[in-house]
Amino acid sequence: MVIEDISAKDGQILKGLKKIKPKIYNDKRGSFHESWNKKDFAEILGKEIEFVQDNESTSKIGVLRGLHYQLKQKPQSKLVRVTQGRIYDVAVDLRQSSDTFLKWAGIYLDDKLNEQLWIPSGFAHGFLTLSNFAKLNYKVTGYWSSVLEKTLLWNDSNINIEWPFDLIDFDQPILSNKDEQGLNLKEIIKKNFVF
Repeated sequence: MVIEDISAKDGQILKGLKKIKPKIYNDKRGSFHESWNKKDFAEILGKEIEFVQDNESTSKIGVLRGLHYQLKQKPQSKLVRVTQGRIYDVAVDLRQSSDTFLKWAGIYLDDKLNEQLWIPSGFAHGFLTLSNFAKLNYKVTGYWSSVLEKTLLWNDSNINIEWPFDLIDFDQPILSNKDEQGLNLKEIIKKNFVF
């Protein structure tokens, strides 16, 4: 397994955000890899993590989900992987004490490389589906709370995420009502919906 820190566009490392590359064994029958190992993951993070739930979502091309996060009263960290298709996965640092507060990073995840993204609590998370169909699996460390879940507006100009719409011939993503009505950065800060 190879672990990489993830950097914002300016090269600054977003502390805690990690790309995990599994060791994949291929032969004439197919392939095998460990997608989760509690001991190895504890070594990566320097602490043991307890996942309480596995979630799965499916999306068609052009669907953008996010940017979601849960407030610090019941935070959620996530380990995200794509089991079918390809996405552009984004995390935005909402930790006020962080040197990278309000910076974002994006990486491509697909079912070929089987890489995973570790997103610690304090980050908003979202993704854009780049393949005709994508299936995501993510393990979470906290139970979902409809009251504490918040949505940062996906196209907030103060954050300026560079979504790769050119790869799919879309000008605008397909959004849920919740994601269309996400809060902009000024509203999130005013309401103290940051970490």
